[in-house]
Amino acid sequence: MNRKNAGRAALAALPFLLALAVDLILFATRRDRLPAQLASHFVGNGQVDDHASRTSYVVVTTVLLVGIGALWTLMTAKGGFHGPALSRAVASGYAVAGFLGYLMAVVLLVNVDAAQDAQGRAQDVSFPMWHLAAALGVAALACGLGLLLAALLPAPVRPSADGTGADGERIALAAGEVAGWARSAGNRWLLPLAVLACGGAVALLFTTGWIVAVPALLVGLLLVSFARPYVTVDRRGITVSGMLPWPRVHVPLDRIEAAVSRDIRPLAEYGGWGYRIRPGRTGVMIRSGEGIVARLADGRDFAVTVDDSKTAAALLNTLIDQRRTGR
Repeated sequence: MNRKNAGRAALAALPFLLALAVDLILFATRRDRLPAQLASHFVGNGQVDDHASRTSYVVVTTVLLVGIGALWTLMTAKGGFHGPALSRAVASGYAVAGFLGYLMAVVLLVNVDAAQDAQGRAQDVSFPMWHLAAALGVAALACGLGLLLAALLPAPVRPSADGTGADGERIALAAGEVAGWARSAGNRWLLPLAVLACGGAVALLFTTGWIVAVPALLVGLLLVSFARPYVTVDRRGITVSGMLPWPRVHVPLDRIEAAVSRDIRPLAEYGGWGYRIRPGRTGVMIRSGEGIVARLADGRDFAVTVDDSKTAAALLNTLIDQRRTGR
């Protein structure tokens, strides 16, 4: 790990370590004033519906903050973030750490000096719901601090989307010859998630009603549609279609200036997966890895992650040349 990545990792890990340290210090300094079984879970009105031992509180707090902190640190250090994306990644980690750290601290503090029953369970303990609003306030303040600290880091070089110029690769086509390219762009995790979402929607229909079930079913159908999407390149341009007739994405050939194949990092460059809209770029991000990046006439980029993208980009450049020469 180079010095830049080490600095980013340290900055990303800092809020989770601080939150854990505060929670553990609060526990250590108040251990003798805590019941044997802490009130650990609360229903909507703030009343207790479950208890946990003091050891369980320490273990859960440590695993929660260390686990999420490790994932956030790895994502920030290895995700290839640049500029504003890096600042947002760091700041969102600070917000999550602040929110979780505050809630775990409050769970501990409401148990201090609580009466105990014969089994050592805390009695007459409640969790005022205004603490959720306070936790959001702490998260907002922590987010602001993360943005300020992230500004001190040297931003890594933005991944280049260039190479979409006139010198891109071509495929030789004879006069009047017609060619097309198509490839599936699946993600092995999408179909199981789609099935899970649809199954959950059916379960929700019988347990909570259609108001909750319908949105879950729509999400499941969208996942089904793009579980095995197909990317097509031909004289019409680029088309990304799913297993269902809708939704589909189409970029006409006359809007494309040039195309290139390169590795794409959806989280760093587009902020996630799915159909993404970012300043100066849009795309369909199914997974990380190689993909087609097309430079459009308005200066924006359109990208889609798919295997064999070099062939697709070369064909696009050939078709663009034919369009320009009127062949």
